[in-house]
Amino acid sequence: MWRRVASVSHLFSHSKSTKFNQGASTFKIWETFTSESEIPTPSKGSPFVTFVLGGPGSGKGTQCAKIVEAFGFTHVSAGDLLRREIASGSAYGSVILSTIREGKIVPSQVTVELIQKEMESIDNYKFLIDGFPRSEENRKAFEQTIGAEPDVVLFFDCPEQEMVKRVLNRNQGRVDDNIDTIKKRLEIFDELNWPVINYYSQRGKLHKINAVGTVDEIFEKVRPIFAPLSK
Repeated sequence: MWRRVASVSHLFSHSKSTKFNQGASTFKIWETFTSESEIPTPSKGSPFVTFVLGGPGSGKGTQCAKIVEAFGFTHVSAGDLLRREIASGSAYGSVILSTIREGKIVPSQVTVELIQKEMESIDNYKFLIDGFPRSEENRKAFEQTIGAEPDVVLFFDCPEQEMVKRVLNRNQGRVDDNIDTIKKRLEIFDELNWPVINYYSQRGKLHKINAVGTVDEIFEKVRPIFAPLSK
């Protein structure tokens, strides 16, 4: 379980003391770019982190559920954590709500703190972090706080028209599932997410998935990436 003795409010001033840092030296850097690359071997002494990227409606959450079932990961959704914080009525919650309604990105410190708190509370070492990082600022904040880069980065590449259709059809009652907010989110995704995607491509960690097709068809493109991992 990734739980620290110190309180979460001290994460940023004492990030070097986290358990994530202690295992950082075991994180490996990929040398290749293709989805057939050999992925790093996970160790129970350090977290094995996969970032899951893609625009709104690209199918990230749906595919995360399939990965969890097949390979034993824990799904940590940045969006779900933010919505849960809104529902809690906390001081962070009101800031998050107004930010999301405007289609903007929530401050990095807020999101990273929520993600790390969630990871430290879970008795697993394999994590899918869904919908994060959304910007270079997010990426740097995560890596500085955790003390390591992700092992794997998935990018679900989906045409904008298909993403809009999926979001409008899912009817989950989310505050950001309306046409105006979707357009803003897509504009921000184009502006801020691509530098993150390009960064991890250059690092040899990115696996680009064509996110058009049925859920099972798309998962068959994902499965080979994690096939070496046992559940």
